Amino acid sequence: MTTSDTGSDTAVVAIDPLVFGRRWKILAVLCTSLMVVIVGNTALNVALPTLARELRASTPAQQWMVDGYGLVFAGLLLTAGTIGDRYGRKGALQIGLLIFLAGSLSAAFMDSAGGVIAGRAVMGFGAAFVMPATLSILTNVFPPHERGKAIAIWAGISGGGAAIGPVASGFLLTHFSWGSVFLVNVPIILVALVAGKVLLPTSRDPEPGALDPIGAVLSIAALGALVYAIIEAPHRGWASNASLAWFAAAILLIAAFLMWELRNSAPMLDLRYFLDPRFGVAAGVITLVFFAMFGFFFLLTQYFQLVLGYGTLEAGVKQLPFAAVMMVLAPNSPRLAARFGTNRVVAFGLVCVSCAMFLFTISRIDTSYWALLPVMMTMAGGMALVIPSMTGSIMSAVPLGKAGVGSAMNDTTRELGGALGVAVLGSLVASRYGTRLEPALAILPVDLRERASESLAGALQTASSVDGEIGASVNRIAREAYVSGLHLAAIVAGCVVLLASGIVYRKLPAGNPHAQGAAAR
Repeated sequence: MTTSDTGSDTAVVAIDPLVFGRRWKILAVLCTSLMVVIVGNTALNVALPTLARELRASTPAQQWMVDGYGLVFAGLLLTAGTIGDRYGRKGALQIGLLIFLAGSLSAAFMDSAGGVIAGRAVMGFGAAFVMPATLSILTNVFPPHERGKAIAIWAGISGGGAAIGPVASGFLLTHFSWGSVFLVNVPIILVALVAGKVLLPTSRDPEPGALDPIGAVLSIAALGALVYAIIEAPHRGWASNASLAWFAAAILLIAAFLMWELRNSAPMLDLRYFLDPRFGVAAGVITLVFFAMFGFFFLLTQYFQLVLGYGTLEAGVKQLPFAAVMMVLAPNSPRLAARFGTNRVVAFGLVCVSCAMFLFTISRIDTSYWALLPVMMTMAGGMALVIPSMTGSIMSAVPLGKAGVGSAMNDTTRELGGALGVAVLGSLVASRYGTRLEPALAILPVDLRERASESLAGALQTASSVDGEIGASVNRIAREAYVSGLHLAAIVAGCVVLLASGIVYRKLPAGNPHAQGAAAR
């Protein structure tokens, strides 16, 4: 059997009958490997308050525990995807899992915030090889008429896993030490390695062309500088000399990368892909939607635990409906897109996400979970309509031989959007929180003010150490200050996603991207 050609070049790729017969088992292995990366990342969010207490991690340290992973991951994605295309995607996936395993074991046994950050960076290095390989193998295993459904399942696992991570983390933190949130990866990785060794086919670009080491170095430097600038800007100030210098360096490096790729006869990333709206528009939309999603869930977890007072396990369980909606609806989204038009379905999904963001402004320091549940389910439903189609759109615009590059671009836009969301929305919350916390600081003894101003967790701990009316007032003011910041972040995120919906409706082709890719040849 053969696949139809996709992307900008003609490429007819034969699928081995044995591989075709076990393609759904292969998808299960790929989704298991993907789940390791997703859960290993999001499980940390619920553990942040525990790490803040156990390791006395400041708010910047907590953010670096999240972003240290994202910095390395985003910086290496394009290079890792290219390596997988050239030397073999199965090998890239398995090596990535082993590196991820090493990072997990390292982080689990550290006794300082810096040690955890280092372990997370190693995990990000491994994830950069795992995630592009899963999607590129999938694209080469499934024929065009099934590829959309397979990508939708992959995307559903990706989105749903983001909500499952906090549940696993909450359960482990309830019964074990904080290191268990990293050790839980070990058995899953071992299963994925063994199953992958047996089931996964070997695949690589049949026409890899010349190596592009200069492009690889420039991409790592450019993406690394950009993500670092985004992460550090909230703490240094967006207009500080250091932030402006890093953003300037990132812009120069990106310009150098683009100029090199345009002049190179065998570029790592063919910039002509961006002229295809299936690639260019989808990449932009994924960046914007993950800006909202990653940033918001980073803040929502703290809202559940620190403002509403849920325990770690309860906070995770409260997010399970999000995972359920994603996993159920995402595999069905290609059928909706085929019936009503990809641009219409995706635009509607983005409007749902935007509405959910705006509706979250109903939250207060004593809001019932049942009032928040419809808001979360609306957001999950919107995401389920958006992510599969945008992922499939990007993958349909690149040749099968370059599937690793296409997958890496899909993942890079996710990470850039996510890092920007955590940084920008986190900055908005921190700024509003700091302003609204001033009345609480004024009534505290001078020696307690610094700890209270570090973070919401610090303010609540300080309040618990002060008896009487002062302690109760500080507790209430701090939680109200955080909620006020959360409202501002939700409004900004909602506006960003609403903008994305208009771009999609006007610019994205309406038809099935895989069918278009095949028909175009």
